[in-house]
Amino acid sequence: MSGRGTNALRLKRKAEKARIDMMVERKFNKVLAEYEANRHTSETSGTNNVIAYASRQLKVHEKNYTTHDLELGAVVFALKIWRHYLYGTKCTIFTDHKSLQHIFDQKELNMRQRRWVELIGDYDCAIKYHPGKANVVADALSRKETTKRVRALQLTIHSELPNQIRVAQQEALKTENLTLEAMRGMDKQMKQKDDGAYYLLDRIWIPRFGDLRKVVMDEAHKSRYSVHPGSDKMYHDLKATYWWPNMKSEIATYVSKCLTCSKVKVEYQKPSGLLQQPEIPVWKWEQISMDFITKLPKTTSGCDTIWVIVDRLTKSAHFLPIKETDKLEKLTRIYLKEIVSRHGVPTSIISDRDSRFTAHFWKSLHKALGTRLDMSTAYHPQTDGQSERTIQTLEDMLRACVIDFGNSWETHLPLVEFSYNNSYHTSIGAAPFEALYGRKCRSPLCWAEVGESQLTGPELVHETTEKIVQIRNRMAAARDRQKSYADKRRKPLEFQVGDQVLLKVSPWKGVIRFGKRGKLNPRYIGPFEITRRIGPVAYELQLPQELSSVHNVFHVSNLKKCLSDETLTIPLEEIQIDEQLHFIEEPVEIMDRELKKLKHSKIPIVKVRWNSRRGPEYTWEREDQMKKKYPHLFAEQANTGT
Repeated sequence: MSGRGTNALRLKRKAEKARIDMMVERKFNKVLAEYEANRHTSETSGTNNVIAYASRQLKVHEKNYTTHDLELGAVVFALKIWRHYLYGTKCTIFTDHKSLQHIFDQKELNMRQRRWVELIGDYDCAIKYHPGKANVVADALSRKETTKRVRALQLTIHSELPNQIRVAQQEALKTENLTLEAMRGMDKQMKQKDDGAYYLLDRIWIPRFGDLRKVVMDEAHKSRYSVHPGSDKMYHDLKATYWWPNMKSEIATYVSKCLTCSKVKVEYQKPSGLLQQPEIPVWKWEQISMDFITKLPKTTSGCDTIWVIVDRLTKSAHFLPIKETDKLEKLTRIYLKEIVSRHGVPTSIISDRDSRFTAHFWKSLHKALGTRLDMSTAYHPQTDGQSERTIQTLEDMLRACVIDFGNSWETHLPLVEFSYNNSYHTSIGAAPFEALYGRKCRSPLCWAEVGESQLTGPELVHETTEKIVQIRNRMAAARDRQKSYADKRRKPLEFQVGDQVLLKVSPWKGVIRFGKRGKLNPRYIGPFEITRRIGPVAYELQLPQELSSVHNVFHVSNLKKCLSDETLTIPLEEIQIDEQLHFIEEPVEIMDRELKKLKHSKIPIVKVRWNSRRGPEYTWEREDQMKKKYPHLFAEQANTGT
């Protein structure tokens, strides 16, 4: 062991005195001389030198302290570790916590603060407020250094790009090439700088020669640090550095042809397609609309769905309670009993593309009855707006009944139907019962409206006919008013047969399995070719085999023209879509099993791999729920095991 190590061990012994030899004394005198010189310099310049730093992490219990106690604790910590400097001398403590100045005047102190104040009282010190902005050194030391992820806020120019620009400028300025640049006299205003490039008001000129404009726009639009900005943002980013004729319009054209932007960005424009309204019916219950309200609380009779059927002329409606699992044969019997037996066979029915309405049996029935089925285009519920609006009113009335009167919604449904049909309707200017029967029905509140006199014979027929004429006139006025309002918020849009269009889709809100990734699917898929025009605002598309379950006729509001020259880059096998154009993610296989132990039970869970080519997608799911929804996965695993 060296002599220095021996001395260090000896000094650690109890009651051992340090021996100062000549070498130690010379080193001490040297340090003392340097300190005196630095102190003299600091005093003449009016600054102080830092002689020590100290810091430590908060203990677990200290993380619950208030800010005031943390600041006071920092003062106590400094006094303890620098006691050899501060004890017995007058010192000043600077803090950016202003309330610590008055700690000695504070009337109410907790036990911790009393103990600390007693310790501070042993020192001859004064606490003064030092604003945080002025407390630069201590404030900087108390901040955790963050990694600077973004090193530059300007566009990164490749080292070879300036040379390419200079070479392209020289070629473009040749007489045979200058006419292609369409400078319009601006070349006379450009100046050549020391780097050899031509500039227009400190903006470097990008010639058409060499396709450099596309290189610059690709870098400003598709690189990782730009991430597909809009045309306006992209233009303002580039115009500070670059210039060329018609720069703004060329950038706008470039962005409009970007296939990625077309797939993912929302159009902040008016919806496409002017309002198209069906014709006004001639007589009562000749043209009807229907829809379902599903997922209602199950009643004692097992009903969880309401079948809403509305007459398009009188606006009278029937609300029929059914079960969501009822077979089509049962629905047919209800339809014949409640609608056909009371009002006759309608000439047309407007509905959405519910699987019950698109079934072969339903179509065959109405073909035999002579009823035309007018179904909405795919993913466009506005076609049957009357039923949707009636459903909204019905749901509000049922909520009110359940709140005010309690009991099941099925109990209140008959009186809700009466209330709806006996109340004023804006578009026809009368109650549906008044339009249907010639006058409103008697109620406990409105017996006087019906009157005591009774009309018979020709008078009743004449009054009923007059009512229908008035209602049709009012409906025509309402239609014109609604169309004028709606068309103000819409824009006309037409396509030609053979055009390439993108198809709007929406994420399936029922399942979000991979966090945000479920929301990051593209807003549009395609492009697809238009094969036929169906009416003023609907088009038939040529869909691939992967979308064979989707109806191929779409409203113009769900289409967007594809201007991109790129080839199709959306692999549809990666994006599974149901018949309502909702994304679906399906499990592929069971990877592992575990038994999750709870306090009073054990739950078997399985590790599931899902169909995603963006990388491995795995989730842990309950085994019983997965067996119920995807039994084929467990059958495949059993076969593999055997």
